[in-house]
Amino acid sequence: MAKQLDVYRDWLGISAAARPLNYYQLLKLKLFEEDVEAIRANYRKLNAHVRKYQTGSYGPQSQQLLNELAKAMLCLTDARRKGDYDASMGRVRREVGKRLAFEQILLSRHLLKPEQLNRVRDFAAAVGLSARDALLQQKMITPEAVMQAYAESVGLPYVDLGETGIDESLVLQIPAAVARNYSCVPVMVDEGQMLIASPNPLNPDMEEHLRHRTGIPVRSVFCTPSDVNAAIAKYYSREALQAAAAAGKQAAAAGSKPGAAPAKARAAAEEEGDEAEAKAGPAGTKRKLMIAWAVFMAVVIAYAAYRMLRG
Repeated sequence: MAKQLDVYRDWLGISAAARPLNYYQLLKLKLFEEDVEAIRANYRKLNAHVRKYQTGSYGPQSQQLLNELAKAMLCLTDARRKGDYDASMGRVRREVGKRLAFEQILLSRHLLKPEQLNRVRDFAAAVGLSARDALLQQKMITPEAVMQAYAESVGLPYVDLGETGIDESLVLQIPAAVARNYSCVPVMVDEGQMLIASPNPLNPDMEEHLRHRTGIPVRSVFCTPSDVNAAIAKYYSREALQAAAAAGKQAAAAGSKPGAAPAKARAAAEEEGDEAEAKAGPAGTKRKLMIAWAVFMAVVIAYAAYRMLRG
């Protein structure tokens, strides 16, 4: 009789018999590991190994394990969620030390030399950018290194979208206008929250708008600008949206709606329609101002024509 596949034992070499594995066991880390770089490094190594099985007969098992690895990494690199997770495992809560600032991380990791950082500061001041955005423009280090350091400085996770991917069943829950205006895409639902990847944290108003639309809370994770642009081009093109809509209808007809929002939230989202999306972003505000200006000018011209006819 063939031995049943155990992906944790056979693919990851984890001998622990107790299941389910905790996140530290899954990522092969010491218990309560604090080093974000070590957490990411183990995740990348395990992710690359499990991907080798995606194209074979074990494709579904591979994808499930990849999702588990991603969720573990995203939790343990999120300062608040890691604190809650550690406490659930019996770790006594302790006062969290002050996180290193973005520039301190750059220097401590030897990503930049002090003189290079000074040049970045000068450039940022001259053009009115943050140090992070100035560094992304100057390309002294890779965008991945910049965004990882920034994510660590604010205590939120960084995700490589090319490596982790996104849950395609969530695409239609984020309107294309919002995805483009705010440079954001949904990654996955984890622990009752939808993780939204963007180079910038979502503002509270947008978080509330998306929570109302999807029916669940949302939380930011960071990615590079090029990653999110590539994901938007891939998943929010006209053809991709049409394909996603067709897949959603097919799933609904089969009685399964993966990633769908609760009916009440969907109904509210549909009632909001384009008006809510216009209010959601700067582009929507600009469109409203342009329409108002056009209406005003039409009234002025009509009044002037009326005066001429009367005169």
